Amino acid sequence: MSLWSEFLNNRRRTINKWSHYFPAYETHLGRFVNRPALFLEIGSGRGGSAQMWKRYLGPHAQIVSIDINPECKNWEEDQITFRIGSQSDLSFLAKVLEEFGSPNVVLDDGSHRMSDVTDTFRFLYPRTAPDGVYIVEDLHTAYWNEFGGGLKREGTFIELCKQLVDELNADWTRDALPPTEFTRSTLSMHFYDSMVVFERGKLLEKKNLRISGRRNLMNAFFPVRTGRSSRGGWIPQIH
Repeated sequence: MSLWSEFLNNRRRTINKWSHYFPAYETHLGRFVNRPALFLEIGSGRGGSAQMWKRYLGPHAQIVSIDINPECKNWEEDQITFRIGSQSDLSFLAKVLEEFGSPNVVLDDGSHRMSDVTDTFRFLYPRTAPDGVYIVEDLHTAYWNEFGGGLKREGTFIELCKQLVDELNADWTRDALPPTEFTRSTLSMHFYDSMVVFERGKLLEKKNLRISGRRNLMNAFFPVRTGRSSRGGWIPQIH
């Protein structure tokens, strides 16, 4: 069953998600299905999303959800654990990582305040698994004053992402921007409506390859050997 179907057929705790997020979820999280994974959810809501992630990711996933609401502790079940604290408290986040280890997936659906989102990212991103995924959603709040947002306002997470695009491409700036740890640990950034997804990973040496010409393609797929013809001459033989 797809994640979208899991959501539509939910009969358990309430889940609140924007519909256009689901294709992005499945694109970036599908590789963790039925594999050991630590999923760190920031913002528990009514506990329904943690149950959804458990059903989607399968029996090997550990869901750790953090929230400031102490009631969340009452919703624990097999594979789902809640920890009570604020994402703005970096010492709390450090304790969560000390207890559970580096997350394979981080999903920030917490306060949506720009200071919290940015500080959480700066702390957790380098501590996420080297091949992990980091998702920040509901970034329409980056444009809303009440969340510390605003169009092109300094300090919003969207403005930070614009800078990180340059860091991702630092190798091509001709020394105008030295490569950073983000440059070396990030494969890609994906922008969606109200969502940004970061795919972590270590790049191999970058190579500019060029392959062209029918002869090269024929040689690549059909190795050419020479053989003697019935008339005594040598002819190419394609196998």
